[in-house]
Amino acid sequence: MARGTVVQKIIEAHFVEGSREPGKPVAIRIDQTLTQDATGTMAYLELEAMGVPKVKTELSVSYVDHNMMQNGPENRNDHLYLQSVAAAKGVRFSPPGNGICHQVHLERFGMPGRTLIGSDSHTPTGGGIGMLAIGAGGLDVALAMAGKPFRIPYPKVIGVKLTGKLAPWCAAKDVILKLLSILTTKGNVGSIVEYFGPGVATLTVPQRATITNMGAELGVTTSVFPSDESTRIFLKAQKREQDFVPLAADADAEYDQVIEIALDEIEPLAACPSSPDNIKTIRELAGKKVGQVLIGSCTNSSYRDLAMVAMTLKGRKVSESVTLSIAPGSRQVLEMLARNGMLADIIAAGARILETGCGPCIGQGQSPADDTITVRTFNRNFAGRTGTKGDQAYLVSPETAVAIALSGEFTDPRTTGIEYPHVVEPEVFEINDNMIQLPGGSGEIVRKRTIGAPPVNQPLPDELDGVVVIKVGDKITTDHIMPAGIHLKHRSNIPVYAKVVFECFNEPGKPTFAERAAAVRDAGKAGVIVGRDSYGQGSSREHAAICPMFLGVKVVAALAIERIHSANLVNFGIVPLFFANPADYDAIEESDSLVFHKLREQLKPGETVRGELTKADGTKKEILFRHRLSAEDIRIILAGGMLNL
Repeated sequence: MARGTVVQKIIEAHFVEGSREPGKPVAIRIDQTLTQDATGTMAYLELEAMGVPKVKTELSVSYVDHNMMQNGPENRNDHLYLQSVAAAKGVRFSPPGNGICHQVHLERFGMPGRTLIGSDSHTPTGGGIGMLAIGAGGLDVALAMAGKPFRIPYPKVIGVKLTGKLAPWCAAKDVILKLLSILTTKGNVGSIVEYFGPGVATLTVPQRATITNMGAELGVTTSVFPSDESTRIFLKAQKREQDFVPLAADADAEYDQVIEIALDEIEPLAACPSSPDNIKTIRELAGKKVGQVLIGSCTNSSYRDLAMVAMTLKGRKVSESVTLSIAPGSRQVLEMLARNGMLADIIAAGARILETGCGPCIGQGQSPADDTITVRTFNRNFAGRTGTKGDQAYLVSPETAVAIALSGEFTDPRTTGIEYPHVVEPEVFEINDNMIQLPGGSGEIVRKRTIGAPPVNQPLPDELDGVVVIKVGDKITTDHIMPAGIHLKHRSNIPVYAKVVFECFNEPGKPTFAERAAAVRDAGKAGVIVGRDSYGQGSSREHAAICPMFLGVKVVAALAIERIHSANLVNFGIVPLFFANPADYDAIEESDSLVFHKLREQLKPGETVRGELTKADGTKKEILFRHRLSAEDIRIILAGGMLNL
């Protein structure tokens, strides 16, 4: 077990109950929460359902950064609800236009040594400032706002020792891409990455935040940097030096695994279609034609990133074969670029300026043309996430992206002959918090017609007569389960949103997944989803559990299920099971019957679960499953979900 690490110190300072043995449940006190509008609406509806009058955290912030297109009334209806419920419940509100939740929270609210959970999988961005910042489902965030502890498996700690210093045109994004090439996106559940070593001091807080942000793609619980002089300088520039506390691992700290990365050996890299761990060097890709470049997202939209881009573009023109769009991460960043003239340089080069929000990172606009390579400084490139079927999305650093935008093809930025811009970090950032709305007012909650309510589940039956509604393969993301893009506006209306569950697997002329699942439910049976490895990776969206639950799904069986999604399944009364024998995955097909006798009795900590598989020809086979459910998890599932308790 890791000893004397930053992770261990923060957990100890917030320890409520549980075990200090890796893999065993531990409950920790939560200091701060954040929500965003795509997941936050349901989180606050759940908080209301609990009857909680005021939040009990040190700080909770509700951000609007996802659903800002407002095609129809649904998005603005959600915003009005979020604004009013925040005022009533004691939550600060960051309206549309103020910026991406992770960027703004890092700038204005993040504090070293504190715990933060957010209803967005990239909440680990806060690890760049020395927080234990964890993505979670909306219900877990609502529980934290209600004063309840947050439960995670006590983590293994992967120590990443950084040495040396990044060379010009090599970026923090390349560091996390390098780590993804080593650890990949799967097999890291239950671990936390902690960075240490002499190379840490060479990285600014925004650079560290880039690394911890995209660390979410590793499948780890979170990532964290120490809090040191660089942290103090950043907080001082944000006029928050009083929030600084030093925090570092002990000299004799022991890690469960150590990986060493020499920063001076890092070179420009890209995540190739269609997974963040499909890594190649830019040298290998050189010459490939590119049609679109997008710079922004919560990963790479800091002042430092966009100032570097502006200085590179100054006096130059974007290639005629490329469209370049840039989305500043916060109003603070946008205002600073506007005041110092850098925004004008970006515009003069031919770039389009997008709203300060998530935008194309979540499929909200800027979809590429067919058969066109799109290069993005984002954190995910899952197939179809751009909004274009068969897309070719590559993930790179802003340094590489701007070089590609100028040339129209993959270009190693070190070969352009352009002198690497020396970005001077501001001694004082432009501080303007006038858009952050404090709680108070009339207390009246605005609830328009499109605002629904959390659906009610039934307690787990003892005899579960299941039907396999769908069988899928490896690396099924929550984007596969619940598509974003144009469908995001329905997140506060579960009956409508549930119609597009697994939409990407629907076939023309055949019943959709939603229709098949509803038919099974209406016949009095339980839906079963069968997946393979790394099921439920990606976004924290709890709708990937809520909507299947609404359609009658009671069991998800797979070889491996990612942490946040597994927790969401439990919270909404769906049983996450793992094949004891991987070969049994091959034995199951869609429409097979899978019956669990005395399931409530079978669900005990550490014990296997037996299911009876019946094939279309009447052949029967016993299937053994394992589970990783704690006694508390089982109590929640038996009740039909956390809200039932």
